Amino acid sequence: MSSKNPIGIFDSGIGGTSIWREIHNLLPQENTFYLADSKNAPYGQKSKEEIIALSSKNTEFLLNQNAKVIVVACNTATTNAIKELRAKYDVPFIGIEPAIKPAAHRSKTETIGILATKGTLNSELFNRAVETYSNVKIIEQVGYGLVSLIEEGKMNSEEMTGLLNDYLKPMVEQNIDYLVLGCTHYPYLIPQIKKIIPSHIKIIDSGEAVAKQTKNVLEKNHLLNTSTAQSSQIFYSNSDARVLKDILGFSKEVYEKDF
Repeated sequence: MSSKNPIGIFDSGIGGTSIWREIHNLLPQENTFYLADSKNAPYGQKSKEEIIALSSKNTEFLLNQNAKVIVVACNTATTNAIKELRAKYDVPFIGIEPAIKPAAHRSKTETIGILATKGTLNSELFNRAVETYSNVKIIEQVGYGLVSLIEEGKMNSEEMTGLLNDYLKPMVEQNIDYLVLGCTHYPYLIPQIKKIIPSHIKIIDSGEAVAKQTKNVLEKNHLLNTSTAQSSQIFYSNSDARVLKDILGFSKEVYEKDF
């Protein structure tokens, strides 16, 4: 395995680009290959078996691109499928889980809110994490409809504002001081979220931690790219690539291909 091979990243859609940004900021010399399975978004309403099948398909696509490690940049796919992926494929995997730990440790009100998909909140991995932090009250809220609106390019729509108000205000009323974003799509909603929740409530997601873990895994496996050549950033979508291009906000290699 060459250290110049790309880091493979997949998500149920465009949301995992929030993870890609953190990885690219920390490791700009690394080549990356991003896969947006937008045709099948959202994963949050699918069965565990469906999520495992889609995650396996995505993994095989990235392995065909010679990915040296694979980042599962989707909370739902991580919490439902990463155990099976690690057992099936001989490549390092980096997963992503809601950042309950830092929020629970830092909370002064001992009450935190988690906005995530149904698939993440119902997963065994998530529920084990919740049990670990029984010292805090955890208010869970499924973000019904949010991923679909983001995938449709409707982040700033009235419908989005209405849903966020419905989901966040009950958490505020219960005195949360941390809001955990448990879906990689949701960081793109932070500007709107900040208009709804009081300024003292801190918003936390897993992007920076995943980037650091990716670096650790690469170092451990002697796969860090030390080349000084310009790195390559390639993005694939199996739906309308325009939404992916818009959210990236710059001109990169973005391809639309069914897979």
